[in-house]
Amino acid sequence: MSAPATQSQAASSATPLFEAQGVTVTFGGLTAVKDISLKVRPGEIVGLIGPNGAGKTTLFNALTGFVTPSSGRVLLSGRDITKLPPQARARLGMARTFQVERPFEDLSVLENVLVAAFLRHSGRKAEDSAYAVLERVGLADRAAQPASELNLARRRRLELAKVLALEPKMLFLDESIAGLNPPAQAEMVGLIRELAASGLGIVMVEHIMHVIMGLSNHVICMAFGELLAEGDPETVAHHPDVIRAYLGEDDD
Repeated sequence: MSAPATQSQAASSATPLFEAQGVTVTFGGLTAVKDISLKVRPGEIVGLIGPNGAGKTTLFNALTGFVTPSSGRVLLSGRDITKLPPQARARLGMARTFQVERPFEDLSVLENVLVAAFLRHSGRKAEDSAYAVLERVGLADRAAQPASELNLARRRRLELAKVLALEPKMLFLDESIAGLNPPAQAEMVGLIRELAASGLGIVMVEHIMHVIMGLSNHVICMAFGELLAEGDPETVAHHPDVIRAYLGEDDD
């Protein structure tokens, strides 16, 4: 399993673009996430994996402002954003996708992206920006099509286009590849590689193991809300605790 081409670019930057320091999330007496830390540099892809119930979604929500950590800090370009809501983080350069796409179905593909583009630009500049994003994700030929008519693969690309129109420097992808057929998976993988190569930092949650292991520079595996293993994809894939978490104990 070879490392992505962006690894040397990621390693060359000493200052993290994004950092989580000892993030813990509790709900009443339940600790859903315990003392998780991670760093993302420009051009780096960090994969977040773990079996169902591992705490990945709660951590992802804490990193993106949809849940406030009970303790720990979240930093963007060295700035503490731990208590900032998602909309404030978006203005600072963070954006995320969601597992379930919710486009404005009564609007065209272009109009969906314009909603986000207008948060950065006005008038013709917003329209030009939206078109550029559609070209980037391969939807320019669908600009006038109602969003309701898109198939799953194109809806995923539209979801990505909407967040790219915010012009983020840090991108969080929540199962952007799950459910796609192999050709659509390959296209999305290529697009994500291009985004990282352009300098975006990316954190992604994905259940398709060969995809996330092939894309990521660094992988974090969680189980029961805690860090189970982390490191390069090869190391994590062969870690005995990770194998046990996914396959269970051998009865022999």
